[in-house]
Amino acid sequence: MKDPHQAADICTHLGDDYDRYLGAIVPPLFQNTLFTRKHENHGYSYTRINNPTIEILERKLAALEHAPEARVFASGIAAITATLSSLLKAGDHVLALKSAYYPVIGFLDTEMKKFGVEVTYLERFSRREVESSLRRNTKVFYLESPSSNIFRVLPLKEIASMAQECGAVTVLDNTWATPLYQKPLDLGIDYSIHSATKYLGGHSDVLGGVVIGSREGMDRLRNGPRASYGACMDPFAAWLLTRSLRTLEVRMERHSQSAQKVAHFLKSHPRVCRVYYPGLVSDEGNEMAEKQMTGFSGLLSFVPDGDHEAVYNMVKSLEVFEEGPSWGGFESVVNTPGLSQNLEQLEFQGIPKGLVRISIGLEDVNTIIGDLDRALRHMPK
Repeated sequence: MKDPHQAADICTHLGDDYDRYLGAIVPPLFQNTLFTRKHENHGYSYTRINNPTIEILERKLAALEHAPEARVFASGIAAITATLSSLLKAGDHVLALKSAYYPVIGFLDTEMKKFGVEVTYLERFSRREVESSLRRNTKVFYLESPSSNIFRVLPLKEIASMAQECGAVTVLDNTWATPLYQKPLDLGIDYSIHSATKYLGGHSDVLGGVVIGSREGMDRLRNGPRASYGACMDPFAAWLLTRSLRTLEVRMERHSQSAQKVAHFLKSHPRVCRVYYPGLVSDEGNEMAEKQMTGFSGLLSFVPDGDHEAVYNMVKSLEVFEEGPSWGGFESVVNTPGLSQNLEQLEFQGIPKGLVRISIGLEDVNTIIGDLDRALRHMPK
């Protein structure tokens, strides 16, 4: 298939180059570290710089978000820190979202501050917030939409416009929406980042990250932080991710359909106080999400009607849900950010006490709902 444009066709065929690889329907894995060129300059030298297996994955990911280039990394946090490091220098200022992935906040507050980078955190990136926080040295807007745990939806076109007005660069963590449901560059965002460990991998067996953006920006990442930090993706991880992309669209359709049913079930449950999921019409971010997204993934949160101990025991009684900090795999997973003892962090990020986050897997949705219903109904009042 030549130059496919539909997402499913990009995932299944773009870059596979059957003629180059002897008609192999699955392109080979170049697990080697070294490429010699005694007789031919083929453009490859060392896998830390480039590798054919990695390039196939990068081509697919860039095309999915209508972008010129993509660069993959060893992990999602490696992709984020490399991007920020490539854009910031001593004396610069960052505007960052309070409800973003907390390790990124930790990186900004520790590693970046070591080098003289200042940070101001915003709740929603409203025009009022931005204008009152801007400085002459503001260089980066760090965004996440929908954001971690409470899934706040940001007006990306408006934020991108504000950043352009003041000469700042926008960086967005797009992991929740996936390249299928949100295309940040089409909305004016400069850099789109994913933890490939989540939905792009989808099987809880591969670690990775990706940055998507302009050719100039991606070349700067490949020849700068990715090479010098050694944060490159392993070829086998890239091969696994390419395999996973072939089922991304069908997996996301199942995740999304099941999550919608679970969210509606929880919203009407007598032992649930609130549900956080932009796919619900009642969610505060739904109207904006409908304008800039084409679908909703399978990660949501809810606040049970119970004290700390009741919520803790409810989570421990779940049978279908495994407990852990990651998400986006085939399995349903529960995590409890709202039971953290760090009350200062909860307040800072706007996470209500008792909040439970669930990743809806590929199990039968009635089995998932039945597990939640049983656990909630057995909570002491």
